Amino acid sequence: MIQKEVFPMKTVATNNAPGAIGPYSQAIITGNLVFTSGQIPINPATGAVEAVTVEEQTKQVCENLKSVLEAAGSSLEKAVKTTCFLADIADFAAFNGVYGEYFTGKPARSCVAVKDLPKGVKCEVEVIAEL
Repeated sequence: MIQKEVFPMKTVATNNAPGAIGPYSQAIITGNLVFTSGQIPINPATGAVEAVTVEEQTKQVCENLKSVLEAAGSSLEKAVKTTCFLADIADFAAFNGVYGEYFTGKPARSCVAVKDLPKGVKCEVEVIAEL
């Protein structure tokens, strides 16, 4: 018989990133991994989307993810997989320029264009990282 090792899940919450605006957590830790929810470019200090360009929005998204990962005891450098959502695939190169400044370890990634994103933003990113 194979015995399954059980890892308790832990919820991550920080005021340095936007709070969850629905029935979800900013991130969950299980085992040696942290799974973030998708972050959009909300400024956590104001609760508003202030960034306009895709570059500005990508920077805010990455700063939000950095804060969530740090609250979990991880970092952007420990990211193993990201999933990126763009409202317009024409923003791919501009998004990549900023994304590459933050994810220097080049984690595995999926990047797709979607019809719409919450609050009409241009990008959203979620991360799986090691602790």
